[in-house]
Amino acid sequence: MPRREFEAETGGPSWIWGVHASLAALANPARRIERVIATRNAAARLPEGVDAQILEPDAIDGMLPPGAVHQGLAVRASPLEPLDLEAACAPADGRSVLLLDGVTDPQNVGAAFRSAAAFGVRAVIMQDRKSPPLTGVLAKAATGAIELVPHVRVTNLTRAIEALHEWGYVTVALEGEATLSLADALADKRPVALALGAEGKGLRPSVAEACEKRARIPIADVMESLNVSAAAAISLYEAARSR
Repeated sequence: MPRREFEAETGGPSWIWGVHASLAALANPARRIERVIATRNAAARLPEGVDAQILEPDAIDGMLPPGAVHQGLAVRASPLEPLDLEAACAPADGRSVLLLDGVTDPQNVGAAFRSAAAFGVRAVIMQDRKSPPLTGVLAKAATGAIELVPHVRVTNLTRAIEALHEWGYVTVALEGEATLSLADALADKRPVALALGAEGKGLRPSVAEACEKRARIPIADVMESLNVSAAAAISLYEAARSR
């Protein structure tokens, strides 16, 4: 059995797996690709000129984390570098920005990136130290979206929200207990910066208070809340539709 070659985020190369995630990484000129492994069937989907090592599925299993659904294709690539907040978001140009506060589950973050790409989001902003790396499970869940939507990592989300407001965004905190509906909050036609918190904990008070508006997605009383990735998809759709 081949040695497992996965690791925690260290700033070095890491594995990305799954057909869509791998092909998107290969198509991204910002990536430095170190290695491509594929089954014979999956290799037929690779762009011309990509040199892949052909392996059996169980051999690929042994090189990735347990349970990785690789679909016969994986690439080992350099990490994506985050952008500076101002370079990514200033000045406001009509597109939305998504902020994730304390969202640590890679599946949820990956799904949020997928929605961000679908609705033309300008950037996804995350905490510097408390957010998962854009690799592995997260990249698979994003199905290539991390290659399309720039990401920003900041030490202080409150200050980032204040800067976004100065640059012309209406900043909206999504909270289940808010009285203002999301639709009413988005009646303001400025570009929107939407802040979402982790499922259960929600937004930290300091982050919510930094936002100009606090709004909720109306849901049936039988449910207490939405998964953060579902809330991101709904709110980003509403922001795109209302503009």
